[in-house]
Amino acid sequence: MSRRSSRAPCGRADLPVGLDARQRVPTAIQGSQSRTCTENSRISRRAALGRLGAGALLALGAWPGALQAQGQGNGGAFRFLVVNDTHCMSAQCEGYLDGLVRQMKTEGADFCLHAGDVTEKGEKKYLGMAKSVFAGLRRPMYPVIGNHDYVRARDRQSYTRTFPLRMNYYFLHEGWQFIGLDSSEGVKFENTEIQPATFQWLDDYLWRLSKRKPTVIFTHFPMGTEVTYRPRNADALLERFLDFNLQAVFCGHFHGFTERVEGPVTLTTNRCCALKRGNHDGTTEKGYFVCETREGTVARRFVEYKPDGAPGSGSSSRNAAHA
Repeated sequence: MSRRSSRAPCGRADLPVGLDARQRVPTAIQGSQSRTCTENSRISRRAALGRLGAGALLALGAWPGALQAQGQGNGGAFRFLVVNDTHCMSAQCEGYLDGLVRQMKTEGADFCLHAGDVTEKGEKKYLGMAKSVFAGLRRPMYPVIGNHDYVRARDRQSYTRTFPLRMNYYFLHEGWQFIGLDSSEGVKFENTEIQPATFQWLDDYLWRLSKRKPTVIFTHFPMGTEVTYRPRNADALLERFLDFNLQAVFCGHFHGFTERVEGPVTLTTNRCCALKRGNHDGTTEKGYFVCETREGTVARRFVEYKPDGAPGSGSSSRNAAHA
């Protein structure tokens, strides 16, 4: 009968879980633990990374899926647009968006992502107006719902009827995966949580997607660490993608440019592109991103929208205080 070793077991329980994103390097990755393990029980670097929270991994520049997929599954080269927070609320907004679409068409993009708050109050006529105007791109427009796309509390019927099957969904393009996710909690604009239906959708559908193909997520509420209005459970959503080749996350809600570049993953918000709403960061520019894919990565540039004589364009700060 062999004696049980008095040495404390080596294993995953030794690793820090929920590391604060501001902590630079966890003990398990530094390799500063004095305890030694046998070859059979030694934890791989990737397993160690997998025990950390999404915020910690971003802070370390170590996203397991993207690291593992480096040099594989690059996908095709193409161009796409990302716009957010158009806040349609009046007849004047139609002319403003018409000019926006005309400018966007000159970019030669394959499609456009809309990161939510298509309208101001979720009204059917303005949702329909925005859908009609963006049809002028002659390219697909893929929206996600924002808190301003609800009529009240949990009433999102006008949005779902105008944009059917555009709550939680994905589409494929040239070897890339794009995933639009509902990050809203009704009309609430702060101190929010992503709702169970989104996590259930991820449980039901993520298995259908490739972990090797380059992947883009787009949501309304910000996913970047320490960005204003970030949902309390944003990390729980990002952790579902730890094994995916995640390259970019595009978000809205906070009307201002923020960027979190951590290793291969870039998480951004952008200025709004609305006639009658301003930016939270005090800037006056309105516009959108033009994005280009190349060798499995995304390059992004901001393009300012300069409408010709549109009233209130560019410098409006009305209602900028609430997203």
